Amino acid sequence: MDEARARDVLAAAGALPGPAGDAQLLALGENAVFAAGDLVVKVGRDAELLERARRELDIAGWLAEAGVPAVRAAEPKPRLVEGHPVTVWHRLPDPERPAGPRDLARLLRMVHALPSPPFALPPREPLGGVERWLRLAGAAIDPEDAAYLRARRDGFAAAAAALTPQLPPGPIHGDALPRNVHIGPDGPVLVDLETFAADLREHDLVVMALSRDRYGLPDEAYGSFTETYGWDVREWAGCAVLRGARETASCAWVAQHAPSNPKALAEFRRRVASLRDGDEAVRWYPF
Repeated sequence: MDEARARDVLAAAGALPGPAGDAQLLALGENAVFAAGDLVVKVGRDAELLERARRELDIAGWLAEAGVPAVRAAEPKPRLVEGHPVTVWHRLPDPERPAGPRDLARLLRMVHALPSPPFALPPREPLGGVERWLRLAGAAIDPEDAAYLRARRDGFAAAAAALTPQLPPGPIHGDALPRNVHIGPDGPVLVDLETFAADLREHDLVVMALSRDRYGLPDEAYGSFTETYGWDVREWAGCAVLRGARETASCAWVAQHAPSNPKALAEFRRRVASLRDGDEAVRWYPF
C-alpha cells in the first residue's frame, strides 16, 4: 500500500476533518498513519489486519479503564473501508521531551501489575516472522546463513518453551522500547499497542538488556531502567534464552531488506558473524 492508495481509503472513510489530501502523513508501513486536527487515523495495509486492529482498540479501552496512561481510541471499533481496516484515535499533544528508559520502566510496572483482560491476548512469538523475513531475503543472503538462523530459531523456540519464569506471566507490551513512549504534559504515555501479548513478563525486560549489550545503550541509562522497574532481568537464568531468540529474529528482520539495500546486507552479515563467533560484545546498529 503506497501513500496514494492510503489517502484514497482515508478520503472514503471520511474520518478526519478537512480533505484527505491535506492530512499529515506520520508513518507509512503496515499502517499508514495520518493526522489532522485532534485526530489520528490508521489505515491498515489489508483486510488481514482487521482482527489485529480490533484487538488494539480493545486493548486501548482496557488500559483506559485500568488507568494506565496510553493512547486513547476515538472510536471503539475498526471500520473496514475498501478492504482496509481503519481505526480512529485521539491525537497526542506535541512531546515535551524524548522518552527515556526510566519513563518506559514506569509504564511497564503498571502494565505488568495488571491481571489478564476480559478478551484473549496472543502469546508473544518473537521468532514467528523469521521464516517470512528469510524468504524475502532470497538469494541476497548466503544460504548457509539462512540455514544457520533457521536452526537457531528452532533451538531457541524449544528452549523458550521450557523456561521457568521469575515473574508471574500475564499482559506485556511486546515491543518495550522508549520509542513507544510519548512524553506529554502529564507524563509518559504508552503508544503502539499492536504488539500487546500474554506471555512471560521477562520478554518486555530483555529488550532493554539487549539494547545495552548490542545497541550501545549506556550503563547509566540501563541502570535507571532496572532501578525504576525494580529488577534486572539479567539476574534470571532464562535471560540468555530470550535474548538469543530476539537476536535471531533481529538478524532475520534485517535480512529482508538485503535485496535492495547494501547497508542492510552489511549489517546482516555483521550480526550473523557475531552470533556464529559467540561474540556478545559486537555492536549492532539500528536499521
